[in-house]
Amino acid sequence: MEITLIRHGKPTFELKGRVRSREIGEVLSNYNLSGIADEPPVMARRKALECMVTVCSDFNRSIESAKALGIKNVHLSDPIFREIAIPHFNKGSFAMPVSAWVVLLRCLSIVGFRRNGESLSMARQRAKIAASLLIDTAKNYKSVLLVGHGFINYFIAKELLSRGWTGPLKPGSSYWQYGEYTYDTR
Repeated sequence: MEITLIRHGKPTFELKGRVRSREIGEVLSNYNLSGIADEPPVMARRKALECMVTVCSDFNRSIESAKALGIKNVHLSDPIFREIAIPHFNKGSFAMPVSAWVVLLRCLSIVGFRRNGESLSMARQRAKIAASLLIDTAKNYKSVLLVGHGFINYFIAKELLSRGWTGPLKPGSSYWQYGEYTYDTR
């Protein structure tokens, strides 16, 4: 059995500029609604088309990436495969660059902050469920492609490795990078 985890293409919406704490939620929402602004490399397209079935998150950048990879039919598009939701504030006037907010809020999620998003422990739980779904799909179809997102793909990869699958520790953090995970059923 084989599971390939690929990160989506470059989003059309860039996380840049300065925003106030009360505005970061809207910025993150716009990012989650964005599509993609580039095309996949040949090797990523080739690998995607080798897989028997494709699943992806329900975010536009994941769905559009599957299409850009040449996938005609997505077997499943599900929120379980969404990127880890960055927690954020609803009020406040403190301003910082968006990139600084993302780093700060991701760090806060590690220690349990989850307002309007997910804590790290919540993300790990979701990755376990996502990994189980991918494994079940691989059992039925032999090979499955997940067109996902950087952080959730990483946590899914860790979960696959902990269940005896072989592959890289990190499936790839850049756009269109992927990792292949195999399980010997003999």
